[in-house]
Amino acid sequence: MVDGYLGTMTTEERTLLHLFDNPLPEGQWEAPFAVTQAGISAAVHVQRKHVPRTLKRLEKNDELTTGQRHVPGAKQRRRVYGLTANGKSRAGELRDRILSQLVFKNGEKVVLSSLRKGGQMTLDLLSYLDEGLVFHENRVISPVSNPEGTASLDAQAGENLVKRMFARAWEDGKITKDEQQLITEVVTFLGMHPERVGRLSDEARRAQNAPPPEDVYRDMLRQALIDGEIVEDEIALLATMRQAFGIDMETHERLLEEAKADPILDEATTTYRETLITALEDGMITSDEAAMLNTLRKSLGISDSRHASLLAELLDRDERSEEA
Repeated sequence: MVDGYLGTMTTEERTLLHLFDNPLPEGQWEAPFAVTQAGISAAVHVQRKHVPRTLKRLEKNDELTTGQRHVPGAKQRRRVYGLTANGKSRAGELRDRILSQLVFKNGEKVVLSSLRKGGQMTLDLLSYLDEGLVFHENRVISPVSNPEGTASLDAQAGENLVKRMFARAWEDGKITKDEQQLITEVVTFLGMHPERVGRLSDEARRAQNAPPPEDVYRDMLRQALIDGEIVEDEIALLATMRQAFGIDMETHERLLEEAKADPILDEATTTYRETLITALEDGMITSDEAAMLNTLRKSLGISDSRHASLLAELLDRDERSEEA
């Protein structure tokens, strides 16, 4: 869930604005972190695994271009993204429309563009604006790529995971090179600012309440399963975590089943799941309900495979209840 004015915009709109303000350099070997999936995820306040779906839609609409570039700090070339002429046109119109709005600051109406500081990114400007178009002195919401500020609920789940990993690493009073490497891979995957990471490390060290490694691994599985599937980058990261924590495949399968039984659901999935529960109250989904669910899936961005997994989960739950 994204608070403030940014929460009234779609992920696609936030992505357009972010890439408009962070153009992909043409004819260069390097590209900034901001135009990677992790950079986009952090900037638009959503879980990284939700980003590919949005990027695919933009690419299908001929509004996005992709490539492989070296990104400073990365070991290998990363996939990066930029806007096509169509994408720039749509993003520019969106930005101009938003910046021309009248907002309230200190009780007075002002044009939003007049509050923009030199070189300020559009999404950063909008992070000070709440859903009632009131401009605040401090950010209403802050991306994890910023050193401080309250992150979205999606991003807070990632922060909790990193904090638990630090708690585990600090258990013996120091963080080893291998532990630091593993944590670095996770925070890079999440696009988290180094100062924010440092604060989480300090909080974990002071608390000294280290969770068992299985709990940390289960948390990572729950993060990976948010949209019902584990993507390639997450598979590689989970393999690294298994090796670091000494978790065998049998334990992995058990923890995977536990994670599936206790999922983390984003706002869209929660809304759709609750609607499914209502439709299944009489034990069947009518043709009218099926049509309504199909429309709802499209508006919320729920894939057919995610619908199938949610439906199977609810039907399985009902069967177990009847047997009991």
